[in-house]
Amino acid sequence: MNIFRFRFQAMKSNCEVVLVAESKDKGQAIAAHAIAEVSRIERIYSRYRPESIVSRINAAAGQNSVSCDSETITLLQYADKLYETSSGLFDITSGVLRKAWNFSEAALPSPETLSSLLPLIDWKRVEQKDDRVHLPVAGMELDFGGFGKEYAADRAAAVIHGKGVRSGYVNLAGDIRVIGPKPDGTAWVIGIQDPRHREKTIASIPLFSGALATSGDYERFFEADGKRYCHIIHPRTGYPVTYWRSVTVVAPLAITAGSYSTIAMLKEDDGLAFLKDSGMDYLAVDKFGRIYHNT
Repeated sequence: MNIFRFRFQAMKSNCEVVLVAESKDKGQAIAAHAIAEVSRIERIYSRYRPESIVSRINAAAGQNSVSCDSETITLLQYADKLYETSSGLFDITSGVLRKAWNFSEAALPSPETLSSLLPLIDWKRVEQKDDRVHLPVAGMELDFGGFGKEYAADRAAAVIHGKGVRSGYVNLAGDIRVIGPKPDGTAWVIGIQDPRHREKTIASIPLFSGALATSGDYERFFEADGKRYCHIIHPRTGYPVTYWRSVTVVAPLAITAGSYSTIAMLKEDDGLAFLKDSGMDYLAVDKFGRIYHNT
């Protein structure tokens, strides 16, 4: 049995399936099923695809309700749980703020632009009845970007496990779901990137199973007047968070690890208390470069 790596592009990110198989051909056949599952989830939930369920719900805002399948309803129920867990900070209607922030250009949005978008953010206004979802105000939007990639990692890992693989992991741009340890029983060692130096790591975390995800201010950002503005935006102020450089969480599922790391970022100086209360392992770097961890 050998370790094989299969790299691919999905969700505008560099991704990888690593698994143990008898041969490269057998490994590639199994990896293809996992990659297809990632593509399926991207096709269904990407806000950039007009045919996705998210785009159809958004297009019907202020007009009609949209029928959703059981998978989508389950994810919406998870979004509701995150909203409650985060005291309203993890709000999947806040993606509308991307209309104000363009991270390919170092330009701040006008106060008028933000003031026009903030009233559209309110998860509790989203109407759900049976399998139908309705955004009651024109301009409201849903955005699964806060957990879509992590959900895809979990689903891809489940597909691989279902094919009989017991050793390997799925890595979607740093959101990792481990299927099982290396063939010799040792852990996969995951390096945690230094949020200020792309080529450096600040820690290595061994994983036999479970998942790891990192949220940070260093993948999509710009700097203006000496201040960094990242893509993680507070739903109440409309401005990017500033307290943490990065937060890494280890959890049983990638969707949980990613959600909790994002909530910690959104909670700013209350994030550490949230991480401690979560009972999960974490490694966080604050704006001064100080490291906090219980791993």
